Amino acid sequence: MTDTHCPYCSLQCGMTLSRKGPRLEVSERSFPVNEGALCRKGWTAAGLRGSRERLTTPMVRDRATGEWSAATWDEALDLVASKLADLRETHGADANAVFGGGGLTNEKAYQLGKFARVALGTSQIDYNGRWCMSSAASAGNQAFGVDRGLPFPLADIEKTDVCVLVGSNLAETMPPAARHLDRLRENGGKVVVIDPRLTPTGERADLFLQPVPGTDLPLALGVLHLLDAAGAVDEDYIAERTTGFEDVRRSVAAWWPEMVERVSGVEAAQLRELADLLAGAGKVMVLTARGAEQHAQGTATVLAWLNVALALGMPGKAYAGYGCLTGQGNGQGGREHGQKADQLPGYRMIDDPAARAHVAAVWGIDPETLPGKGRSAYELLDALGTPEGPKSLIVFGSNIVVSAPNATHITSRLADLDLLVVADMVMSETAALADVVLPVTQWAEETGTMTNLEGRVILRNQAISAPDGVRNDLDIITGLATRLGAASTWSTDPEEIFEELRAASKGGKADYSGITYDRIREEDGVFWPCPEGSAGSLGEGTPRLFADSFFHADGRARFVDVAHRGPAEQPSADYPLHLTTGRVLAQYQSGAQTRRIKDLPDEGAFVELHPLLADRVGAHDGDPVVVRTPRGEMKAPARIVTTIRPDTVFVPFHWVGANKLTNDALDPSSRMPEFKVCAAAVTA
Repeated sequence: MTDTHCPYCSLQCGMTLSRKGPRLEVSERSFPVNEGALCRKGWTAAGLRGSRERLTTPMVRDRATGEWSAATWDEALDLVASKLADLRETHGADANAVFGGGGLTNEKAYQLGKFARVALGTSQIDYNGRWCMSSAASAGNQAFGVDRGLPFPLADIEKTDVCVLVGSNLAETMPPAARHLDRLRENGGKVVVIDPRLTPTGERADLFLQPVPGTDLPLALGVLHLLDAAGAVDEDYIAERTTGFEDVRRSVAAWWPEMVERVSGVEAAQLRELADLLAGAGKVMVLTARGAEQHAQGTATVLAWLNVALALGMPGKAYAGYGCLTGQGNGQGGREHGQKADQLPGYRMIDDPAARAHVAAVWGIDPETLPGKGRSAYELLDALGTPEGPKSLIVFGSNIVVSAPNATHITSRLADLDLLVVADMVMSETAALADVVLPVTQWAEETGTMTNLEGRVILRNQAISAPDGVRNDLDIITGLATRLGAASTWSTDPEEIFEELRAASKGGKADYSGITYDRIREEDGVFWPCPEGSAGSLGEGTPRLFADSFFHADGRARFVDVAHRGPAEQPSADYPLHLTTGRVLAQYQSGAQTRRIKDLPDEGAFVELHPLLADRVGAHDGDPVVVRTPRGEMKAPARIVTTIRPDTVFVPFHWVGANKLTNDALDPSSRMPEFKVCAAAVTA
């Protein structure tokens, strides 16, 4: 039996794996985050083991014929390295690009960032986590001076007085976490849910607000307007621990409840009810998720809700404050250690000379050889194959064809590359377009650390050997780095790489230098920051941030004045509706794994619409409808429900289709695309 963690979301629930002949069996284990509970995805996570769809040999595609042929590992890696070297020689280092994933272990994310900058010398690296919580990360850095999804353990939810969920369907996306909402209510607390759809999470709420998609920001402005007018802001906290409130106070003065109602569709009486609830609570927790963050104003939206939390004096207070419910399994750690275009290990910024010198010393290279900041995820993909953009792309842990916004356009960019290499377990939609596909291990076949939504660093343990012919991503990175004659050292042992990561992160905001594999095993996870030599037991490190100080130089949090501009694309005569996207319980991300597990129901995409809208367009439940946006169209069965706004349609994004429709407008700060709202039309 092997104690490990679920391969999916950022909860990283604990589980035990046992071998039953050729099969793996999942059983519960005690772990603080999930206390033995798992969702159906977790219980069936071993279902990909032994699948006929697993790739077990490198594949090379003949561009002239489109036919695939098997290759040895040496042949495949020699081919890739040769083409990378030729492109670098002909077009410069930035001709080669790397795209990572929020599901990669810390060791892989770290080694991938090192590979891009040392072996390839390219600045062109980013990852799909940019599309996860980057808006919350940007807001956290501006307000607090640091980005950590939750600055407190998840279980703290149970002990607050009011928990406000903005754009989160926790009950379906992270089912084991929903029990904290139930316990909060059992303890006499209140749950508030803000969402354009009445989801299973909204059904748990004491107060449910159903705004027009893209209007969470004016709701926050209106709430703060009412709190200030009622004298409910914490003036002592504001004076002692923050800066910038007066500018925010002046700006929210214009957002009286009736104004908010006209913009958001939320009744003024409901807004007043929410403000009264917050004003009367001793402890308030505000949690945002993708519904609030995946917007061209995602950072501003999070900052507006952060302003509410700060005005109430909550961040740093026990069982209160602001947090982001990270989505992907390693969405947090994946950006802390080098996959992101602007960051080096330890959450150091790549344009900081001191950061460059520190990391270069760990890598044994001249800091002058490190490239600068590259393009963000969407901008990187948008530039592929263009005269000024990369000519090659290596993809680890991402299914771009399904997950990128304006996906038809991005698919055409992939087709214009001189070389596309995809490392994956299965022939995903993106792998099917590649020139070379490299078969890699799945989570149960490898060891490595992950950092969950709480900032808790945990250890996944290998439970079973990989099929013959399959290699770990670390083997691929090292194999290519060696063939390219890269400087520095290149290990394939995850614990050795973690030791190097510890040194590279030392002194950074995300300091892992005091964390070791042994300590993680002993304490069942360690919270960062955890400097070397710090004492701790039972998962200590820094489970709770901001009790005494924020991460800005003066120790104060920042109020940031933000204004509402609305979605980048407004409804029109041709596209009169709002389209929003999201998840369903049985599937995860692009579905590359979950759609191949027979025990998970795969009903395919659907279009959720209100009966009033269905009547207007002549749609019937179960019959196909067509959704159109300025970027494309998709056809799927109608699902007619009373739980969505009549002016809004919803499409899940786990299948090809939804992201052919979504808007690629970017947040100016986080570079997050506007996945969560665009103008649409529906016809039967």
